Amino acid sequence: MELTATGATAQALTAAYDVLRRPLGQVLPRVSAVLAPLIPHRSAAELSTHCAHSPFKSAGASTLVTAADLTPLLASGTPGRPWQGTVTAGGTELPVVTVTSDATPRGSVLVLVRDEGAAPAGEPELAVAQALWDLVTSHFDRFAVEAVPGALARSRAAADTRARVTAELTTSHAAALSGVLGVLRSRALDDATARATATELAVSALVEMRAESTRDRSVAEEPAREAFERLADGLRPMLRHSAVRLELGPPDTTRSLAADVAHGARAILRALLLIVLEQDTVTRVHVGWQLTEHELRATVRDDGAGMLDACPLGAGSITDRLEVLGGHLETDAVAGWGTTITAAIPLATPDTPVTPADHPLTGLGERELEVLTHLALGHRNRQIAQELHISESTVKFHVANILTKLGVGSRGEAAALFHAAA
Repeated sequence: MELTATGATAQALTAAYDVLRRPLGQVLPRVSAVLAPLIPHRSAAELSTHCAHSPFKSAGASTLVTAADLTPLLASGTPGRPWQGTVTAGGTELPVVTVTSDATPRGSVLVLVRDEGAAPAGEPELAVAQALWDLVTSHFDRFAVEAVPGALARSRAAADTRARVTAELTTSHAAALSGVLGVLRSRALDDATARATATELAVSALVEMRAESTRDRSVAEEPAREAFERLADGLRPMLRHSAVRLELGPPDTTRSLAADVAHGARAILRALLLIVLEQDTVTRVHVGWQLTEHELRATVRDDGAGMLDACPLGAGSITDRLEVLGGHLETDAVAGWGTTITAAIPLATPDTPVTPADHPLTGLGERELEVLTHLALGHRNRQIAQELHISESTVKFHVANILTKLGVGSRGEAAALFHAAA
């Protein structure tokens, strides 16, 4: 639903409700869509200082607006008084409307980047934008204040990672800029020499940044054939003086593997080979890797009696490594023909195991949990209101929030989720 500046109050409230019921990652795009008929714009950005996880967000067409551009706008903005004018972002002049809110202790700012030549927004349109942004900011602040342990942990981890990356980038950029500034300020160099030297330093810094990215990728990934050859180099000495013949089946692909997958597969196959070699009747062992679209299938196949007990295969580091990688073992033993053991390991990062912190109920506030408890007992709104000493309208508000957060369409479904979590 879209707003009009002269729309009815019910229409405005419905639009606001539509914004607030969205998942957090979809709120800014929906705010932008709702305000577009009132204040036409090509993109939107926000800086919400209460959000440690991702304080800066953007939506819409690509622009040069960054978190650094929004910081002075937040500092200079006046809550309750939207501003429209031109700002410089990335060396480009951009016409914007900024809406600042003090609904949180450190405030937030919404920036709408308008098209060149667009007519200024009127007071009614700006008033709607201000009211909606205040409401959204208050909504976000409530999530921050009532954050459950799981959300707090994820937010803290994201904030720590961002701080570490920022510190690393700052050090790298500071070193490059210091070198360039040192050349430009030097009195021992003439202008032409200084410019040439500064240019050389800047180019070298860019080359180093790109090389660093390449090195990071080489650490994080291994070409599949090279990764298998490292495995082969470790297996050959194990059978060099053995009567058992080792056959190798390298992967027929140019794809790369995540380094942890490659390392884990090598460790698992070495452990499996040791188990297989304990059989007296084995004369030949084939070790191979095959990459499908979604997984690495690392196989050890012998020509033994086919009576290998599956129990020891799950012992020790084999099981531990597979659990971490999200993989599993497959065993195919045929009496008189040998045994084939395959470790199937997902190529993508395995899904995070479901923990209590990941359950939908952890997104509910304390009062919402109390209301849900009564819903699960089959209580109606009037009884819940009496039990919790709140009004029926407040109960209805909490019930609507509960259904939205749990992603269900009825009180019965919400009650079922509660009982499943009990």
